[in-house]
Amino acid sequence: MHTFTVWAPAASTVSLVLSDSWLEMKADQGGWWSVEVASAGHGTSYAFSVDGSEPMPDPRSAWQPSGVHGASQVFDSELFGWSDEGWAGRDVRGAVFYELHLGTFTPEGTLEAAAGHLDYLVALGVEVVSLMPVAAFPGRHGWGYDGVDLYAVHEPYGGPAELQRFVDRCHAVGLAVCLDVVYNHLGPSGNYLGSFGPYFTSMHTTPWGPAVNLDDDGSAEVRRWIVDNALRWYRDFHIDALRLDAVHALVDDSPQHLLAQLSVETAELSMELGRPLGLVAESDLNDPRMVEPVADGGLGMTAQWSDDFHHALHVLLTGEKAGYYEDFAAPGAFEKTLTQVFFHDGSYSTFRGKDWGRPVDRERRRGWEFLAYTSNHDQVGNRALGDRPALTPGQLAIGAALVLTSPYTPMLFMGEEWGASTPWRYFTDHTEPELAEAVRVGRRREFASYGWDAEEIPDPQDPETWRSSVLDWTEVDAAPHAELLSWYRDLLALRARSEDLRDGRLSSVEVSYGDSWLVVRRGALRVVVNLSPDEAVVALDGVPAYEVMSFGSVSVVTDGVQLAGESVAIFAS
Repeated sequence: MHTFTVWAPAASTVSLVLSDSWLEMKADQGGWWSVEVASAGHGTSYAFSVDGSEPMPDPRSAWQPSGVHGASQVFDSELFGWSDEGWAGRDVRGAVFYELHLGTFTPEGTLEAAAGHLDYLVALGVEVVSLMPVAAFPGRHGWGYDGVDLYAVHEPYGGPAELQRFVDRCHAVGLAVCLDVVYNHLGPSGNYLGSFGPYFTSMHTTPWGPAVNLDDDGSAEVRRWIVDNALRWYRDFHIDALRLDAVHALVDDSPQHLLAQLSVETAELSMELGRPLGLVAESDLNDPRMVEPVADGGLGMTAQWSDDFHHALHVLLTGEKAGYYEDFAAPGAFEKTLTQVFFHDGSYSTFRGKDWGRPVDRERRRGWEFLAYTSNHDQVGNRALGDRPALTPGQLAIGAALVLTSPYTPMLFMGEEWGASTPWRYFTDHTEPELAEAVRVGRRREFASYGWDAEEIPDPQDPETWRSSVLDWTEVDAAPHAELLSWYRDLLALRARSEDLRDGRLSSVEVSYGDSWLVVRRGALRVVVNLSPDEAVVALDGVPAYEVMSFGSVSVVTDGVQLAGESVAIFAS
């Protein structure tokens, strides 16, 4: 027996569509409709018709085995036999994140195939597997940020039952799981929500069109739809943390912002389940209110991404100064982001054309409330060619050292640890010709405005664009990849055993720098960097007691430390 429910507040009639019948549903309070079917249960296919419309998937569908345009299917989450009773959970602050896209992490592109690499991730030193969106999206291959069935798990990845198995296997080897969720917009293909109720509002707009309705008529149920979705991932799939995409696009003038509501209800569920639950925000606002407690007027996020740190580090390593990188070429930019989080903390942003951000209170806030990285899916995939940073092994090693010895929560993007040669491009798999062409033309027009030849931009709809983005695991044991991978493993092992590197106080970091060198002090440890391609002597205040580890030729001399070009060494003093 199963009771079907759906919210359709303006409907005159709603029908449940089964394979062999249409059943009239009963109107309940608050715009909800329901009907009980004795013969229905796990695996039953169904859809809804509103006022005689063509059958549509359930807005809360947990299973879309035939894709986003097909019928929904009942999924009983309680059928899975969990084996993680001993999993106490993990506070993700300070833990090592590893961001991966299921469709390109392995050639198979499935949760099952990804699970085959969990021992590799544990040996690397990863603590949190951060999955890019799994909500059902159109086609087979895509980034997942155009999902439309937010409660479902993309069937080509393995569907909902396979996600449960994946999380269970992660917990068995000590890995937490963070899931990327997108509440700021939905994709156009397969999006039937507007036929059910006011899920969107014209009061606000976003880069993707009308905003999700968080504060207009009917918003209470739309907010409930979002918050219930988040809580369901924790409860039914044992997810440990959620990464919230582009929360600056959640336009909400309600007395209580959606994020604050989500924070409060997540904390309540955490108490109920007896394990920590995290909320990690992607925000462009540079506002520490994001991670400040709700009780203090904040939005209560556990942590947030720090793009300013990425931008400053990218410029330091590459010298690239175009677009939003322009401001980060200023002297001391990296030092500021390493010790104060935001570069734009009320200062003028050339890219935005206005003053931007607020300063972080270095005494109250901890570095582990912010994620640091040399790259992520956006900073690679949103480049014209989807190219990873064009760096030498030495420069890659320097970047890794500066991230993994920082006071922040570190995040790796899949393959960076061995200097993967594969790009990570923007790819889609739309079946509607008009939409496919619009995506293709839009992508090329965007980069043509920056001076690119349109024909140079990979066609998102070309299957080769996806295939070229799949990691090549044969590189792992080959030179020069193996040496870099060993460096990452050593760095992560050092971070795990060093109290100085686990110190999240921003005031615990001291930086000195010159034109081509950098020294970072973390307690008794000093990270010494030669950014120049030429050999250099970096002066130190006092001779270090011994070398802990290095990438490149290093020796202690009278005036300090002599490093080969593009080298990094860590010393204990």
